[in-house]
Amino acid sequence: MAYTLITGASSGIGLELAKEFAKHGHHLILAARTGSKLEALKVELENTYPVKVETFAADLSIEEERNRLFAYTQNASMEVEILVNNAGFGDSNAYLDTPWERQKNMVELNVLALMHLSHLYGNDMKKRGNGKILNLSSAAGLSAGPYMPIYYASKAFVLSLSQAMYEELQGSGVTVTALCPGPTATGFEKSAGMENAKMFHTIGTETAESVAKCGYKAVMKGKAVVYHGKITHGFNIASRLLPRSFVRKRAITMNH
Repeated sequence: MAYTLITGASSGIGLELAKEFAKHGHHLILAARTGSKLEALKVELENTYPVKVETFAADLSIEEERNRLFAYTQNASMEVEILVNNAGFGDSNAYLDTPWERQKNMVELNVLALMHLSHLYGNDMKKRGNGKILNLSSAAGLSAGPYMPIYYASKAFVLSLSQAMYEELQGSGVTVTALCPGPTATGFEKSAGMENAKMFHTIGTETAESVAKCGYKAVMKGKAVVYHGKITHGFNIASRLLPRSFVRKRAITMNH
């Protein structure tokens, strides 16, 4: 049976992506750290849509847990037709003022988990000759981000890797899509310590539901990159045309 695997599915954009895929009849494998939230979502989705939902509680920042997830799907003969790498987190602080473990964990989840799962499941897709990968990047990936340096850098990595894979996989039947949302009302700002940041109060936020709908359409069409919202489209153009020094300083303004 073919499944869509969504990481970080217990809240925010990941939760809305789970609903969007279920609405379109996709059977799901939902992975996140909190098993109880996944089980509640499983019940909701199976009671609402004619889909089968499997859950897998794991901390995907740990390599052994990623291997355990892959082994679980392989042993159960679950064909991951679509992989959605959504799990990630941010932090608002200067690089040298942030504990090393916090930075390391961010790279492990935002970068290495996405790399590892894309490699594991991407190779399966390539052998089959079909499959889709949706990677959550961000408008943050379009510039350097003072006072959120690792988050911005991690999302730039995701955007770059996704586009490279998209080109490498031309003609293979496998597509890779990078979704770049702007500020989104998900609770991210609270976990990142950004409740008072201007980006969430001055320029406004999009809904996680609208981001999920955008991501679903883009991955199903096999697009390489999709920018969600007018602000993200505008920032994409500005980051290419304006001096980097201006863009960096604008990021500082938005992150405080």
